[in-house]
Amino acid sequence: MKDKYDVIVIGGGAAGCEAALAAKNAGVKNVLIIEKEKRLGGILNQCVHNGFGLTHFGEELTGPEYAERVAENVVNAGIDVLLEAEVIELAEGYEVKFASYNEGIKTVSTTALILATGSYERNAGAILLPGERPPGILTAGQAQLLMNVEGYAVGKRVFILGSGDIGLIMARRMTLEGAKVLGVAEIMPYSNGLNRNIVQCLQDFDIPLYLSHTVSNVYGRKHLEGITISQVDEKFNIIEGTDIYFEVDTLLLAVGLIPLTSLLDKLGVKFSKSRSAVVDERLETEKPGLFMCGNSLHIHDLADEASKEGELAGLMAANYVLNKNKKVEQKVKLLQVSPSKGVNYVIPNFVNYPSEVDEITFRLRVSKPMLRSKICFYVDDKLIKTKFYPFLIPSEMTTITLKKDELVDGKSLTLTAEEING
Repeated sequence: MKDKYDVIVIGGGAAGCEAALAAKNAGVKNVLIIEKEKRLGGILNQCVHNGFGLTHFGEELTGPEYAERVAENVVNAGIDVLLEAEVIELAEGYEVKFASYNEGIKTVSTTALILATGSYERNAGAILLPGERPPGILTAGQAQLLMNVEGYAVGKRVFILGSGDIGLIMARRMTLEGAKVLGVAEIMPYSNGLNRNIVQCLQDFDIPLYLSHTVSNVYGRKHLEGITISQVDEKFNIIEGTDIYFEVDTLLLAVGLIPLTSLLDKLGVKFSKSRSAVVDERLETEKPGLFMCGNSLHIHDLADEASKEGELAGLMAANYVLNKNKKVEQKVKLLQVSPSKGVNYVIPNFVNYPSEVDEITFRLRVSKPMLRSKICFYVDDKLIKTKFYPFLIPSEMTTITLKKDELVDGKSLTLTAEEING
């Protein structure tokens, strides 16, 4: 392998592979993917269910099929791939220090760096799960790996805390493997999973969903013996007298994903409400040449969406490399992008005016379910765009594009979401 690359992508999942492909196809000669696992594809390799690839490839694929197709494209494009390599440290000037079995500890440099490291699951400690900590409590992703890749039966009587998509999918998977799933508890008054997963994974298998409920106690020392769930009020306080006991040997936690961004600690980048680095419409951070995409930037519903975001990051990284030494005569102004009423977070966090992209893609999540609603764009106090929806829900990411000529000069760009009265 080389000591110097034009573009290095850290993470070989859906977003990372597509970022590398986009950079290569845009004319960048030297591209490297660094991946910690034995194969490309990331989390897709343990997602044996179907539903992937509908928008990106135009056909329905399982996770491993999607991963294999992306990996083949990477190999055919002549992109360098370093597997079973863990990045230890990133330094200014984009020195990437990694450790691998074949290369040992080594440092390579790059002109542009794309971080596509994915996300990690919140665990029992992160949510302050009450009660004991016996064997039998796992995150849903951990259970998915043990069952789908390692071939272990995780449990016989199962309860799931959290209604995120991976929790819903594992409810179905455990049922198909012969386990009895007694229910799914969600602390919010609405599910945090896609509607299609609620129908296909819970309703089709008669698995009850307990909204506004959480696990209030855990029992067992040598192994999990049972749990108690309780109803919560609007402030998430447990309501006395609402306890329900379940005799279970397994508790799966599907209580959210967090972008994996620890490699950014020494680079001094700013973070946003999505728990990742702030980026502009090109997915570039405030550090020139450092780009983010996929679940390391914010949590996506579908691998197809992460792939599309990776393509943009790769293309913009290529533009950065190919045009780095060219003089830019046009002055660019930054507009701060802020989520306001009804919007939990929005990506990007700022946009360039005028922008070098023809269409600016905004990805956001609303703060609560809404019927007959609208999303409004304001530059300062001026309304520049409104888009209407039959409904909006927090569990489904909303994507809106704003044409370059729709953007006007100002200091800030604010997004709001609200129901339409009347």
